[in-house]
Amino acid sequence: MSLTIYPAIDLKAGQVVRLKKGDMDQATIYAEDPGLQAKAFAEAGFGWVHVVDLDGAFAGKPANAEAVRRILSNTTCPVQLGGGIRDMATVEAWLKAGVKRVILGSAAVKDPDFAKAAARAFPGQVAVGIDARGGMVATEGWAETSSVTALELALSFEDAGAAAIIYTDIDRDGMLGGVNVEATAALAAKLTTPVIASGGVAGLADITALRAAGGPRPIEGVIIGRALYDGRIDPAAALQAAQ
Repeated sequence: MSLTIYPAIDLKAGQVVRLKKGDMDQATIYAEDPGLQAKAFAEAGFGWVHVVDLDGAFAGKPANAEAVRRILSNTTCPVQLGGGIRDMATVEAWLKAGVKRVILGSAAVKDPDFAKAAARAFPGQVAVGIDARGGMVATEGWAETSSVTALELALSFEDAGAAAIIYTDIDRDGMLGGVNVEATAALAAKLTTPVIASGGVAGLADITALRAAGGPRPIEGVIIGRALYDGRIDPAAALQAAQ
């Protein structure tokens, strides 16, 4: 079973950045032009681009719309987008604009009825982003921690037709300490919805471990950010390891 690699473009004030543990004050700028970055990922052979509107996640509404439009106009890759998508009108607007898949994070916890309605209204086009700290779901750009476990939230969406569950271990995100293979595989094993791993990918060994960890329900994909930007992972080698 091959693994889909989703190179990440995190947007802050229109620029491509990476954060450490989701801290907006610990942002490293990697590119000024998100459109060119998306184009580079497509030319490197990646089949998707994963985009997060960081400002939008904190504001609760889209805040980097122009940057997202630049990405959409510069790449032929399907784009999945999260950050600040909290109502049906925003879901519809982004899908109409050309986003292939929207990601609902905070909304999945705080307004599950809306999130499930969106997943049912647009089958295969709505993913649920589950960001966990110590196994508990965090919201509002990771600024708040809820009393819901990652597994409870994921299970509640099993019958809603979500395209995927994107599982991020916040404590590892942007730290290059290695992805949480065990927790991701354990989640995938209990779900029929595909699971995408995120947070802490540091090298090819992480990709190989995720691909091998499947069992009867393999992990569908992995989001890679900082390790691609700082050259720890070569795109061609990553795509080969994912096969």
